[in-house]
Amino acid sequence: MNNYLHLICDYAPGDMAWAEVFSAMCAGLPSTVRMHMSSVSSFDTIATGFLVGQLGNAEESLRPKDLLIFANCAPRKDVKQARANNEGEGLLFCTLKNGVQIIAVNSGYSLSFVKNDIREVWSTVSEDHGSQFRSRDYFPQKVWAAVNEDYSFLLHKLDAATVIPEPPKEAIAYIDSFGNMKTSFRTGNQLPDNFIPGSRLKVRIGGVIRTATVATGSFNVLEGDLAFAPGSSGQDRKYWELFQRGGSAWREFGNPPTGSTIHIDVAE
Repeated sequence: MNNYLHLICDYAPGDMAWAEVFSAMCAGLPSTVRMHMSSVSSFDTIATGFLVGQLGNAEESLRPKDLLIFANCAPRKDVKQARANNEGEGLLFCTLKNGVQIIAVNSGYSLSFVKNDIREVWSTVSEDHGSQFRSRDYFPQKVWAAVNEDYSFLLHKLDAATVIPEPPKEAIAYIDSFGNMKTSFRTGNQLPDNFIPGSRLKVRIGGVIRTATVATGSFNVLEGDLAFAPGSSGQDRKYWELFQRGGSAWREFGNPPTGSTIHIDVAE
């Protein structure tokens, strides 16, 4: 049985939607199951996917045993036309190679950051219409079943390479509460691996250009300086972060959204 459930949704912390989803989940879960809730910005499937990847691929010593992740960020952008009866994206069930299970709405990049770590992925027998609030009215039943190791709601085994897109390249992937911008640049890729600590970079996001220092950690730059360095996310292949010591890199670049492309050149 899954003893720990992590909920990831695009509701504001403390919003009524969170209260209703939490209550609906509790209605059918054993009292021994612990839950934690994480919020991302509205319709932000990139941040959802980054968070799924960080939690799902955490080192065994740093994650709960029998972890189940439920990720619900459903912007309903897979169809541009008006939707009948509040129809939305379908629900997928994944098992990672490390055994972590994920139930997620098949939307945008919600599963992109674990795409290469999936052992198997399934479509599910789950209502995709009839309610504006499926995460309260329909999805908890599937979570209850998975917690109790009842997989009768699985429908068809799918090919992860086909149904899940690659994560955005060279882009903002997650913005934390300090204004640090976690990017999809990753250790092991040619561009960041060629950067020399202490060198200066010209970084452009949208129409804003700033100079940043290549660093090896969050505190080996001067107060107020912008830095680009491997961060705390990504396990053995760290994702690089743009941060400003004592400030907010996000504000410094004009509050760009996740998915914004990051252009980097060596400063002259």
